[in-house]
Amino acid sequence: MLSLRPLLPVLLAVALAGPAEASAAAQADGIETARTGRQIAPGIRLESYDRLEADRWLRIDELLVDLGGRGGVRAEYLGGHGPATVAEAAARHPTGPGRRVVAAVNGDFFDIRGTGAPLGPGLGGGRLLHSATSGPGAAPAVGFGADGIGRVLRIALDGSVTLPGGAVRPLAGYNAARPPAVGLAAYTADWPGAELPAVGTAVAVRDGRVTTAAPPVRSPARRERPAPGTTVLTAAAGGAAAAELAALRPGDAVAVAARALPDAGPVPVAAVGGREALVVAGVPQNHDGEPNNTAAPRTAVGFSRDGRRLRILTVDGRRRDSGGLTLTALGRLMHRLGAYEALNLDGGGSSTLLAGLSGATALALENSPSDGRLRPVSNGLVLTAPAGSGRTAGYRVEPVGGTTEDLTRVFPRLTRTLTATGYDALLGPAPGAPVWSADGAGTVDSAGVFHAVRPGRATAHARRTTAHGAVPHGELSLEVLGPLIRIRPTHARIGLAEQGESAGFRLTGYDAQGAASVVEPRDVALEFDRSRWRVTDDGHGGFTVTALVPQATGRLRATVRAGGAAGAAGAPGAVGAPGAGSGLTAELALGVGLVTFPVTDLADVADWTGPGASAAEGHPGAGLALEPAGAAAQGSAAPPRPLPVPELARSLTLWVGGDGSGARPAVELADADGAAVTVRGPAVDWTGWRELTLPLPATAEPPLSVIRLSAVGGTRPGRLALDTLGARTPPTGPAAAPVVRDPIVATEAGVRARPWRFAVEPAGGIRAGTGDGGADFVLTGADRPEFVHRGVRFLPLDTTRPTLGGGGLDRMRALRKALAAAARDPATGALAVVQADAPDTVDRKETALTAHLLAEFRRTTGKRAAVLALGAPAFAAGRSEGVLSVAAPRTGRTLVGVDAFARRDWLAVRQTP
Repeated sequence: MLSLRPLLPVLLAVALAGPAEASAAAQADGIETARTGRQIAPGIRLESYDRLEADRWLRIDELLVDLGGRGGVRAEYLGGHGPATVAEAAARHPTGPGRRVVAAVNGDFFDIRGTGAPLGPGLGGGRLLHSATSGPGAAPAVGFGADGIGRVLRIALDGSVTLPGGAVRPLAGYNAARPPAVGLAAYTADWPGAELPAVGTAVAVRDGRVTTAAPPVRSPARRERPAPGTTVLTAAAGGAAAAELAALRPGDAVAVAARALPDAGPVPVAAVGGREALVVAGVPQNHDGEPNNTAAPRTAVGFSRDGRRLRILTVDGRRRDSGGLTLTALGRLMHRLGAYEALNLDGGGSSTLLAGLSGATALALENSPSDGRLRPVSNGLVLTAPAGSGRTAGYRVEPVGGTTEDLTRVFPRLTRTLTATGYDALLGPAPGAPVWSADGAGTVDSAGVFHAVRPGRATAHARRTTAHGAVPHGELSLEVLGPLIRIRPTHARIGLAEQGESAGFRLTGYDAQGAASVVEPRDVALEFDRSRWRVTDDGHGGFTVTALVPQATGRLRATVRAGGAAGAAGAPGAVGAPGAGSGLTAELALGVGLVTFPVTDLADVADWTGPGASAAEGHPGAGLALEPAGAAAQGSAAPPRPLPVPELARSLTLWVGGDGSGARPAVELADADGAAVTVRGPAVDWTGWRELTLPLPATAEPPLSVIRLSAVGGTRPGRLALDTLGARTPPTGPAAAPVVRDPIVATEAGVRARPWRFAVEPAGGIRAGTGDGGADFVLTGADRPEFVHRGVRFLPLDTTRPTLGGGGLDRMRALRKALAAAARDPATGALAVVQADAPDTVDRKETALTAHLLAEFRRTTGKRAAVLALGAPAFAAGRSEGVLSVAAPRTGRTLVGVDAFARRDWLAVRQTP
């Protein structure tokens, strides 16, 4: 999922800073591109930010925690009763009287394909809950003492079993995820897995006496969690320990002792196991060449030298939006952030960070788990803090739907619904309705609905007078944009697979400068076939469309009703009354049910190329044969050009002629950013033709295109025949595509009326003008250094290197430097970024970041900005957030008139053949 966090003023501060002023986070190995933060509780703060590295984007969330201070924060063991999501475990965590949960993170690596129990040691409430699975030896963990101070340590098992007659045997495992191969292991009600692992011989002990003797050993069996007060002793079948257990009888005296043995210092009150040391005594560790040192989602915990400063960090990964980190890079990051000691916890799809909002009763998910959902994990760390008085000390005011920039804006005569959540002095929940007011460019009614009156700034206030006369309050700054001139749905088409399925959309509006804001359902009237679809307000600033029939197509027409809410009509929860307004409109195409759209019938198989590929008889007609050279080898073939997949496709279909060889077919695709996406079929254990359905991953960024068909060899040499690739897609019909002509597109006379002009032509380099058309110069490429001409700073950016190949980092550094220079120079009225049109090289996140930086530059300096894309497929001109854009095509001549200090638009553009 593509994401660019909202940019705060700190972004421009970084962008405009000189090299000496830039923060440490924006130095040699990357640039921080956005940062948000909030106080979770006294002594706990959440910081979230993006970074552009030379080879990847990163999304990072970190909790900064003061331990052992007056905030009363504690880190405690979370979970331990079978796999559960961090959210589930945090919701049922026993905090004790006068305390509340304020944050939580996943913990140890665990036996993911077995019992689900953690692999390292764990302590809670000062008790050993489980030892490491590797045996009684010391294993790494993060621990917290009675004073709250934390450290990285190693914890061993110090345990024994005293048998009848006084013989003492060492305990080889205590609630360990995997039973030891040699020696005795003990399992209690603290067992953290779903069920006990398979064991050979077992006896139950209660109150120091055997209650259940070992049954005859026939095969390993899984057992239920022991009852409280009962200890189950186990041993692998066939060894001396198993023989000793088998000799026990009910009533025999057996004593089991187990405690944690730290490598140094006192036994922690709470501890969670980890794996790799990231920082040791202030030195980041190098894991090159070691297992697990691949780029992945990560969770890490670090401490200051005195253990009073805790840093919990998650890094998203396995997505274009955030590539993850290696262990070596994670250690360097933790060290750079100030960790003196740091330990790697479980990562991948397990990485989960939850944190509270002031006044909220539930935690919010902060990172983006790579599975696309919360994964059940074995344990974690939970932060608790004093609960507070419950008396209102203030309000957290925010728009319904979130605090993104497009929701803190509103158009004149339209509305924005606000919420006010009360919090006490410790940021805990404090119920109580506020009194609303506003100043500036709008008003707020008693229900918290802001009504925009005129362009400008406004502040909404939520207040409540207390019995002591104080006035707890909260406020939210809002921006009223210019008049609404057009609207666009976030999805031009909505396709649903079956009756009852739902999907959402929002309406985005734009003013004359291209500034965007969400248009709320209360300001919109909808027209649609109510016998086929149900459309409701989703409660978050958008709409939910639900299919009422199994097969249908249709259209939804949205009309903005300025000056008042459209109201509800039809079934309960339905929004929009037909004909309720006659303002701006937008249309969506709707469809439900899946039909197969052809992607290729392989009629052009002779033009497909690749190793182990040849033409074959298809099903019917022409087909493609793939012959992997060996068991792990791959045969593949690429089409003469990428094959587009319908944007709403849910799955692919492929006919496969099997030979029983066990080879696996696959379809390889590229997503919207060129990232590889592969969908694999099953091992072909059949003969003859069979049609496969291959689901597309929900995380793939459309549009997708097929770049290769392949097959990986099975158990013996084989030859797979492939034919007729299709896409199962809801049949929505064409989407509406309104044409928007921007005012900067002018007549030739209008262009020539500007004080000076330049031209854009296809060629190479930049040459001086010849007087043709009155152009001061002709721009034919982006290969010249930065230059200034008559009040405009031109910044040519090289787009030959991809964003994630170092090009993006270099371009952002150059842009930051140019922004700083343009901001300081009073003779510079505008900045124009010049680059070759390269959508396959410059990814969408870099494009969005460039646009945001230019928009912030324009907003904070009052100067102008534009992006010129050379060699585009077609001419286009427009604007976003006041930043102009011109796409000059590969053919013809584009003439641009310029007035860098104009009161209104500073460019006028005309394209000629």
